[in-house]
Amino acid sequence: MTQELFEELARVGDRLSDALRLEFIDGKIGEKALPDGDHGQIIEWLTRLCIQTNTEWWLYPDQGLRVETYRKGNARPDGCLAPSGTFAGQGEWASPDGVLMAVEVTSHDSDTDRRDRVEKPPAYAESGIPVYLLIDRAAGEVLVHSQPGEGRYDMVVTVTIGKTVTLPEPVGMELDTEPLKDWVD
Repeated sequence: MTQELFEELARVGDRLSDALRLEFIDGKIGEKALPDGDHGQIIEWLTRLCIQTNTEWWLYPDQGLRVETYRKGNARPDGCLAPSGTFAGQGEWASPDGVLMAVEVTSHDSDTDRRDRVEKPPAYAESGIPVYLLIDRAAGEVLVHSQPGEGRYDMVVTVTIGKTVTLPEPVGMELDTEPLKDWVD
Protein backbone atom coordinates (compact mmCIF):
# COMPACT_ATOMS: atom_id res chain seq x y z
CA MET A 1 0.00 0.00 0.00
CA THR A 2 1.35 3.44 -0.82
CA GLN A 3 1.63 6.32 1.63
CA GLU A 4 -0.91 8.31 -0.38
CA LEU A 5 -3.44 5.45 -0.44
CA PHE A 6 -3.18 4.93 3.33
CA GLU A 7 -3.61 8.64 4.03
CA GLU A 8 -6.71 8.76 1.82
CA LEU A 9 -8.12 5.68 3.58
CA ALA A 10 -7.46 7.30 6.97
CA ARG A 11 -9.22 10.51 5.85
CA VAL A 12 -12.28 8.54 4.71
CA GLY A 13 -12.33 6.58 7.97
CA ASP A 14 -12.15 9.81 9.96
CA ARG A 15 -15.09 11.26 8.04
CA LEU A 16 -17.15 8.11 8.66
CA SER A 17 -16.52 7.88 12.40
CA ASP A 18 -14.82 9.96 15.09
CA ALA A 19 -14.01 6.70 16.85
CA LEU A 20 -11.89 5.31 13.98
CA ARG A 21 -8.17 6.08 14.20
CA LEU A 22 -5.93 4.16 11.82
CA GLU A 23 -2.19 3.49 11.77
CA PHE A 24 -0.01 1.81 9.12
CA ILE A 25 3.05 0.14 10.67
CA ASP A 26 5.23 -2.64 9.32
CA GLY A 27 3.01 -3.00 6.26
CA LYS A 28 -0.17 -3.56 8.30
CA ILE A 29 -3.18 -1.34 8.88
CA GLY A 30 -4.31 -1.23 12.49
CA GLU A 31 -6.94 0.57 14.47
CA LYS A 32 -5.83 2.50 17.52
CA ALA A 33 -8.13 2.27 20.54
CA LEU A 34 -9.71 5.43 21.87
CA PRO A 35 -8.25 6.49 25.22
CA ASP A 36 -10.07 6.20 28.52
CA GLY A 37 -10.13 8.85 31.25
CA ASP A 38 -7.04 7.57 33.07
CA HIS A 39 -5.14 7.48 29.77
CA GLY A 40 -6.01 11.14 29.21
CA GLN A 41 -5.00 12.01 32.78
CA ILE A 42 -1.56 10.47 32.22
CA ILE A 43 -1.04 12.56 29.07
CA GLU A 44 -2.16 15.71 30.94
CA TRP A 45 0.27 14.95 33.81
CA LEU A 46 3.16 14.34 31.41
CA THR A 47 2.36 17.48 29.41
CA ARG A 48 2.62 19.61 32.56
CA LEU A 49 5.98 18.05 33.49
CA CYS A 50 7.42 18.59 30.02
CA ILE A 51 6.37 22.24 29.93
CA GLN A 52 7.84 22.79 33.40
CA THR A 53 11.14 21.41 32.10
CA ASN A 54 11.18 23.65 29.00
CA THR A 55 8.51 26.24 28.24
CA GLU A 56 9.37 26.07 24.52
CA TRP A 57 8.20 22.43 24.33
CA TRP A 58 4.75 21.01 23.77
CA LEU A 59 3.48 17.45 24.09
CA TYR A 60 1.30 17.19 20.98
CA PRO A 61 -1.45 14.59 21.54
CA ASP A 62 -2.30 12.22 18.68
CA GLN A 63 -0.14 13.94 16.05
CA GLY A 64 0.17 11.58 13.09
CA LEU A 65 3.75 10.82 12.07
CA ARG A 66 5.29 9.28 8.98
CA VAL A 67 7.55 6.61 10.42
CA GLU A 68 9.75 3.66 9.43
CA THR A 69 12.39 3.44 6.75
CA TYR A 70 11.66 5.82 3.90
CA ARG A 71 8.48 6.95 5.69
CA LYS A 72 6.41 3.95 4.57
CA GLY A 73 4.45 3.83 7.81
CA ASN A 74 2.05 6.03 9.72
CA ALA A 75 1.78 6.08 13.50
CA ARG A 76 -0.28 8.20 15.83
CA PRO A 77 1.60 8.35 19.15
CA ASP A 78 -0.37 9.31 22.23
CA GLY A 79 2.07 12.21 22.52
CA CYS A 80 4.94 13.76 20.55
CA LEU A 81 7.26 16.00 22.53
CA ALA A 82 8.66 18.65 20.21
CA PRO A 83 9.50 22.35 20.21
CA SER A 84 6.41 24.52 19.87
CA GLY A 85 5.53 25.05 16.21
CA THR A 86 7.27 21.89 14.95
CA PHE A 87 4.20 20.62 13.11
CA ALA A 88 2.88 23.93 11.77
CA GLY A 89 1.78 23.58 8.16
CA GLN A 90 2.43 19.83 7.95
CA GLY A 91 -1.08 18.45 8.06
CA GLU A 92 -2.34 15.25 9.65
CA TRP A 93 0.74 13.08 8.88
CA ALA A 94 3.91 14.98 9.69
CA SER A 95 7.61 14.31 9.44
CA PRO A 96 9.17 13.03 12.69
CA ASP A 97 12.01 15.54 12.26
CA GLY A 98 12.24 17.64 15.41
CA VAL A 99 10.40 15.14 17.62
CA LEU A 100 12.32 14.73 20.88
CA MET A 101 10.20 11.92 22.31
CA ALA A 102 7.28 9.72 21.25
CA VAL A 103 4.95 8.66 24.07
CA GLU A 104 2.58 5.71 24.21
CA VAL A 105 0.28 4.80 27.10
CA THR A 106 -1.05 1.26 26.83
CA SER A 107 -4.77 0.84 26.31
CA HIS A 108 -7.08 -1.95 27.33
CA ASP A 109 -7.41 -3.54 23.89
CA SER A 110 -6.16 -6.75 22.34
CA ASP A 111 -3.66 -5.06 20.00
CA THR A 112 -1.75 -3.02 22.59
CA ASP A 113 0.96 -5.67 23.01
CA ARG A 114 1.69 -5.98 19.32
CA ARG A 115 1.34 -2.28 18.56
CA ASP A 116 2.96 -0.45 21.51
CA ARG A 117 5.49 -3.06 22.66
CA VAL A 118 6.52 -4.76 19.39
CA GLU A 119 5.83 -2.67 16.27
CA LYS A 120 6.26 0.92 17.39
CA PRO A 121 9.72 0.81 19.01
CA PRO A 122 11.53 -0.13 15.77
CA ALA A 123 9.35 2.26 13.72
CA TYR A 124 10.22 5.17 16.00
CA ALA A 125 13.91 4.17 16.11
CA GLU A 126 14.11 3.96 12.30
CA SER A 127 12.59 7.43 12.18
CA GLY A 128 15.36 8.81 14.40
CA ILE A 129 13.13 9.78 17.33
CA PRO A 130 15.67 10.02 20.18
CA VAL A 131 13.43 8.79 23.03
CA TYR A 132 10.40 6.51 23.12
CA LEU A 133 8.52 6.50 26.44
CA LEU A 134 6.11 3.62 27.01
CA ILE A 135 3.86 3.81 30.03
CA ASP A 136 2.67 0.24 30.36
CA ARG A 137 -0.38 0.33 32.60
CA ALA A 138 -1.05 -3.42 32.45
CA ALA A 139 2.51 -4.40 33.42
CA GLY A 140 2.89 -1.55 35.94
CA GLU A 141 6.10 -0.41 34.25
CA VAL A 142 7.64 2.55 32.49
CA LEU A 143 10.05 1.79 29.66
CA VAL A 144 12.44 4.40 28.31
CA HIS A 145 13.88 3.53 24.90
CA SER A 146 16.84 5.62 23.72
CA GLN A 147 19.89 5.60 21.45
CA PRO A 148 18.14 4.77 18.16
CA GLY A 149 20.29 2.50 16.06
CA GLU A 150 19.62 0.40 13.00
CA GLY A 151 15.93 -0.42 13.33
CA ARG A 152 15.90 -0.54 17.11
CA TYR A 153 16.75 1.34 20.27
CA ASP A 154 20.09 0.24 21.71
CA MET A 155 19.15 1.24 25.28
CA VAL A 156 15.96 0.30 27.13
CA VAL A 157 15.50 1.11 30.81
CA THR A 158 12.53 -0.41 32.62
CA VAL A 159 11.30 0.69 36.04
CA THR A 160 8.32 -0.26 38.14
CA ILE A 161 5.71 2.47 38.34
CA GLY A 162 6.42 4.46 41.50
CA LYS A 163 10.16 4.82 40.86
CA THR A 164 12.08 7.65 39.23
CA VAL A 165 13.59 7.22 35.78
CA THR A 166 15.78 9.49 33.69
CA LEU A 167 14.55 10.58 30.28
CA PRO A 168 17.88 11.04 28.47
CA GLU A 169 18.90 13.93 26.24
CA PRO A 170 17.53 15.66 24.31
CA VAL A 171 14.67 15.46 26.85
CA GLY A 172 16.98 15.46 29.87
CA MET A 173 14.58 15.24 32.78
CA GLU A 174 13.92 13.04 35.79
CA LEU A 175 10.48 11.47 35.75
CA ASP A 176 9.03 10.54 39.14
CA THR A 177 6.42 7.93 38.23
CA GLU A 178 4.75 7.80 41.66
CA PRO A 179 1.66 9.77 40.49
CA LEU A 180 1.02 7.10 37.82
CA LYS A 181 -0.09 4.69 40.55
CA ASP A 182 -3.44 6.51 40.61
CA TRP A 183 -4.10 5.79 36.91
CA VAL A 184 -2.86 2.24 36.27
CA ASP A 185 -4.43 -1.18 36.79
